Amino acid sequence: MRTILMLFTGGTIASVKTENGLEPILNAEQILSYLPDIGDDVELRTLQVCNLDSTNMDYRHWLKLVDVIEENYHRYDGFVICHGTDTMAYTAAALSYLIQNSAKPIVLTGSQQPIQMEITDAKKNLLDSIMYAADMESHGVCLIFDGKVIAGTRAKKTQSFSYHAFSSINFPELAAMQHGKIVRYIPCEVQEGPVRFCHKVNPRAYAMKLTPGIGSDILQEIFRKYDCIVVESFGVGGIPDSMIDDLCLLMKQYPSGSKVIVMTTQVTYEGSNLATYEVGRRIKGRFPYLEAFDMNFEAAFTKIMWIMGQEGLSFPEIEAMFYSKVNFDLLLF
Repeated sequence: MRTILMLFTGGTIASVKTENGLEPILNAEQILSYLPDIGDDVELRTLQVCNLDSTNMDYRHWLKLVDVIEENYHRYDGFVICHGTDTMAYTAAALSYLIQNSAKPIVLTGSQQPIQMEITDAKKNLLDSIMYAADMESHGVCLIFDGKVIAGTRAKKTQSFSYHAFSSINFPELAAMQHGKIVRYIPCEVQEGPVRFCHKVNPRAYAMKLTPGIGSDILQEIFRKYDCIVVESFGVGGIPDSMIDDLCLLMKQYPSGSKVIVMTTQVTYEGSNLATYEVGRRIKGRFPYLEAFDMNFEAAFTKIMWIMGQEGLSFPEIEAMFYSKVNFDLLLF
């Protein structure tokens, strides 16, 4: 018999209709009461971590999940986290860095419709996740939704309302859940050595999305308040004339490694390559930076938070960690 610990955090799957709209109210036992009998091969245990709309989930909840999983790691064969869809990709990416080399599956799932509704995707997503978490060939952090098994660092919510809400960005799906079976496309990534848990992140991270005509007047305040600046640039990447000089001056004002810029792209698929155009190439040599390449935004954002949480690192050390592949997060570098 395989034992699975199900962690509940709220989200649509736990929501009921109220006069103010959908609110996560149902607890773990209430949610499981809607599932059919799963048989004698799997034993489920539950733990209510929180009950929030995932809009309100942040790094503190990621660290709480890490604490709970570490505390229970040797008691269970796998873990299923029920989570709201809006920020589930961030949590999946964050847990990929905070819990590395796990020989046990850590599955995130949720739904686009509450489980108590007559027509809902919640039951299928939960059953698929339980089945995958109970399989001995499953390892590491992944997200399961609408039959897709996606590496935790590659998931992005790409549909607002549809049941096929999540896509695997710049990387194939790991597996598919079809008619009660797991069809594996890519073997789970398992490294040698024991599971590693990390309990620190740097929350002073900011996403700076470039827009046509953007000025540099906001840069000084951003640098004052944040240590990790992830720049969502246009196309394959670059910095516009309107802010390049001030950005270079600001980077020189701070000690090396205390402020880190990650260059990524607003384009969902195919990634960045700053070497393509002059607006990208001119950055090289003017200040140190990191490039996300084929990483999706959620992975790049949470990875630099994890790295910068390890205090006292030099920029070369930060760079080495950022370009170290974790849970299929980076291919092109």
